[in-house]
Amino acid sequence: MDKTFENNTLVKNTANRLDAKQGVFLSPKLLLNYTKSKLRLVPATLAVLVQCAALIFVFLCILVVNFIIPLHFPIFVLVLMQAMLATGFCVMTGMASWWRWIHFCFPIALWGMSMWHVPNDVYLVGFLVSLSLYWTTFRSQVPFYPSRPIVWEKVAELIPSDRAIRMIDIGSGLGDLSMHIAKTRPASQIEGIEIAPLPWLVSRLRAYLTHSNATFKLGDYHQLDFSQYDVVFAYLSPAAMTALWQKAHQEMLTGSMLISYEFEIPDVKPSFCIEGVKQMPAIYVWKM
Repeated sequence: MDKTFENNTLVKNTANRLDAKQGVFLSPKLLLNYTKSKLRLVPATLAVLVQCAALIFVFLCILVVNFIIPLHFPIFVLVLMQAMLATGFCVMTGMASWWRWIHFCFPIALWGMSMWHVPNDVYLVGFLVSLSLYWTTFRSQVPFYPSRPIVWEKVAELIPSDRAIRMIDIGSGLGDLSMHIAKTRPASQIEGIEIAPLPWLVSRLRAYLTHSNATFKLGDYHQLDFSQYDVVFAYLSPAAMTALWQKAHQEMLTGSMLISYEFEIPDVKPSFCIEGVKQMPAIYVWKM
């Protein structure tokens, strides 16, 4: 019998028994997978559950060991156990690879800051900066990550040079790509939209100081009408690509172009692709 089928059957049977309120022992992997599938958790919520599950298992391990042989565990050993368990649960639940580093480093960083007696003001400043930088990343699942100059140049080559166009850079970040395109295509209307306040503010200031023709707005690209644009550029994340395609497919006009840096749209073949090099992942292009 196929192993994947066996695993899926096990999860379904366990879910049925839970729904019937029957007592059943759950392994950590099964419990987290069941919770994720039933509640359709966003990554941030799942991350909290992963850390809580790891903490519970560390506590249970201490109880079991001390029941057999009384031992005193150094605090750093417990913190390391928490970090390793959380990382393991992260892998089991299929979270994105970057979450593994977050789960591993979080308990260690928390312990380190408590040992160094970091002032509370530092936590407040760090929280405010992170909030203004990442804003609703927990919901959009699109982290802040700037593109490189080689990407700006490749995208500029894709923009028609024989006519003026209107282009939107969704998730424009600090505005580098939009300002580069505006410089190479001065007759065109280049716009950027960013949901996080700090990158948006930086892009506005940079455009003002450099007299760039690019314009930037603060908001969610889902509120835009894609039919108003000839080119839509996106550097998002794998989690956002299906929703992006649904919106683009419904709204973008014939002859317009959707460009995605690094991330493909599941089950939708691009019109063509610019293969990645050592310092640049691939660029995917869909012509409507």
